Amino acid sequence: MSETFVGAASTRSFSVGTYSSGRTPSRGSCKFAKVPTIGLSLEYMTTPALTKLFREFFDSEKAGGLILVGCTILSILLTNSGAGEGWLHFWHGVEHWVNDGLMAIFFLLVGLEIERELYIGELADFKKALLPIIAAIGGMLVPAGIHFLFNHGSPTQSGIGIPMATDIAFALGVLSLLGNKVPTSVKIFLTALAIIDDLGAIIVIAIFYTKTLSFTWLAFALGIFLLLLLLNRFKVNKVMFYIIPGIVMWYCMLRSGIHATLSGVLLAFAIPFRKAPAINPSETIQHVLHKPVAFLILPLFALANTGILLSSGWSASLGTANSLGILSGLVLGKPLGILLCCWLAIRTGLCRLPEDIRWSHLLGMGILAGIGFTMSIFITNLAFDAPGIIQFSKIAILAASLLASLLGFSVLALTAKLGTVFP
Repeated sequence: MSETFVGAASTRSFSVGTYSSGRTPSRGSCKFAKVPTIGLSLEYMTTPALTKLFREFFDSEKAGGLILVGCTILSILLTNSGAGEGWLHFWHGVEHWVNDGLMAIFFLLVGLEIERELYIGELADFKKALLPIIAAIGGMLVPAGIHFLFNHGSPTQSGIGIPMATDIAFALGVLSLLGNKVPTSVKIFLTALAIIDDLGAIIVIAIFYTKTLSFTWLAFALGIFLLLLLLNRFKVNKVMFYIIPGIVMWYCMLRSGIHATLSGVLLAFAIPFRKAPAINPSETIQHVLHKPVAFLILPLFALANTGILLSSGWSASLGTANSLGILSGLVLGKPLGILLCCWLAIRTGLCRLPEDIRWSHLLGMGILAGIGFTMSIFITNLAFDAPGIIQFSKIAILAASLLASLLGFSVLALTAKLGTVFP
């Protein structure tokens, strides 16, 4: 009996291989056959091959993650220096434009990544996608539940969404430090999980963090969205026919009361994804946006939102119910939810653990998923109005992200060092 095994997509040809059923494919049984080009290629190996687009995404995200670290450290140092007052005053004036304007472009890229994954990536094959989907759901529900237990009935209960998010840039940045010691499957699995996690965070923002709603402006925004879907349906591929109405949709969404950044996600799903690389507007925009988002927009977001004043007693704030909910939700809840849901899915036969991923890899990935940063800080700004609670929440997010980075790196490094000894 033989099984078809699946690798990662690229953009030229399509090749298929089979291997004899069993835990590890035999070298002699692996055969490759070319079939007609369909606009993507899958090369089947004992470990999945990275696609060109995935390599670009991974490279930009890991580099962007390191820049985010630098910007965060710079912002905290300047805030707590003699120039702190001027630094905070400057960013207070532009923070609104960064969070509501530039971050809409970030959400557009996130939406395009989700769209790509649904068409040709890890989420295109339901059987392959099911395990990271289940893992992501567990990684959102358990942290939210932990925060709820700490803050139920208190003014900080609205922070329930803060520990649900994973920062792709930071997580991949830490993972990149391990180089080829980590199987490609681990990198792809973590990316798919984080992308689904982002989608969950977007849904949470849309449902739970909309305080006022203007149905008139919302109707205008949705009307434009429907118009864009019609353009897609009629195979209109000119990018500007989507971008210009998308800007108008952003303005309408801003006036509606729903966070304007969600217009970026709607625009992403309206932009056509074609199988032919020469006429693929979605892929074209992804190529254009990757570096500006990684090297400009997210660093600006970090500079604007991590100006944290470490006043006296800041360390004591880590013992408050809200901070404990964030810390334990990200550092403990994330890996617990991911591992528990993966175990249940595999135990019941619903899913199968990929060939070169061990449970220790899942543990390491689960811990790295506790790096909340960008989305967690973003949700913090929506969840609270009191400056003090916002500041202390950000301190908890940074502490949790740092701890998750160190622990996740250590687990994956130990897994690579011990090899098969570590199950």
